[in-house]
Amino acid sequence: MSGKGYPEELETLAKHIRACRTCVEKPEKTPLPHAPRPVLQISGKARLCVCGQAPGTRVHQSGRPFTDPSGDRLRNWMGIGEDIFYDPERLAIVPMGFCFPGLDAKGGDLPPRPECRKAWHDRLFAAMPQIELILVIGQYAQAYHLGKARKQSLTETVAQWRSYFEEARPAGSPVVLPLPHPSWRNNAWIRKNPWFETDLLPVLKREVARLT
Repeated sequence: MSGKGYPEELETLAKHIRACRTCVEKPEKTPLPHAPRPVLQISGKARLCVCGQAPGTRVHQSGRPFTDPSGDRLRNWMGIGEDIFYDPERLAIVPMGFCFPGLDAKGGDLPPRPECRKAWHDRLFAAMPQIELILVIGQYAQAYHLGKARKQSLTETVAQWRSYFEEARPAGSPVVLPLPHPSWRNNAWIRKNPWFETDLLPVLKREVARLT
């Protein structure tokens, strides 16, 4: 075991991820428009994992996951503070894209780089078999973690959260709980779907408290 509390193979894998330059040196399409700065929080002990989309501009600058208003809202949804959220003994954070992907013509974030998922995600989750629950935030994370079980829209997928949460899974497979993105741009979505706050969030907070 390493001094950081996770298996040496996981620590080595994390080092390779943080040194990755595939999206610049061997990109699938347009290269990443800036120097890579992979942001993630891996753990060999945490039983809970947050899987979102990709870092935004603030996270790219800080080098720390969810250091933005979306992170504040997510922690509120989960019922925890930064002390637990940033403790790798309690929580892993594995976005679908490890680096800020850049902005589109309208100033919005581009989709997560596909190179990350293809090169690292299967290996990384295989190296964290202790994970019991994965919070999948947004359509890209849901596509990866739910596969064919994902519904046609994000709303339908999140609305079916009980079926994913209560689904019988093979031994050693984590439970997957879909969430919308905690961006404040989703305020209208939350107002239109009151069940999210009344039904889903209490279960989310209960499970976060149990696992952290």
